[in-house]
Amino acid sequence: MDMEIDPTEPEAQIKDEDLFRAADSGDSSVFRALSPQQLLRALSLRNEDDRSLLHVATSLGHLEVVKMLSEADPSIGCTPLHRAASTGNSAMCELLIEEGAEVDAIDKAGQTPLMNAVICQNKEVALLLIRHGADVDVEDKEGYTVLGRTSDDFRPILVDAAKAMLEG
Repeated sequence: MDMEIDPTEPEAQIKDEDLFRAADSGDSSVFRALSPQQLLRALSLRNEDDRSLLHVATSLGHLEVVKMLSEADPSIGCTPLHRAASTGNSAMCELLIEEGAEVDAIDKAGQTPLMNAVICQNKEVALLLIRHGADVDVEDKEGYTVLGRTSDDFRPILVDAAKAMLEG
């Protein structure tokens, strides 16, 4: 491939088409030359078939490119419900759950939307997720449960909500 990327230049320009060509051919050197900011931006690109770079590289079996893109993507395994829970958007959480979102979906850190909600101090969302049956006992990859991730002032409220769900 004849692409000119100078990694010493602060924000070397590369065309979206060149990135898709690299994902298609498995040319990991193109992605290695990108700055972290460029790589994050590249993760959001879609081609004319609405496929991401990760979709293209995965479908063609380009392991090195898939590995690089996966490692750069903080949201791999992160569902829309994880995002809505971490931002405190209870209306969006309710809609996603009504549409069938899995309340105990696990992201690559082993965290659930409920964990995201308590870590980000989104109490209303945390209570909503518990009302919808979210598991407070699941452990993330570091061995913490939801209650282990919860602030001291919010923990009793979560415990009461979880007990009410079990009794109710």
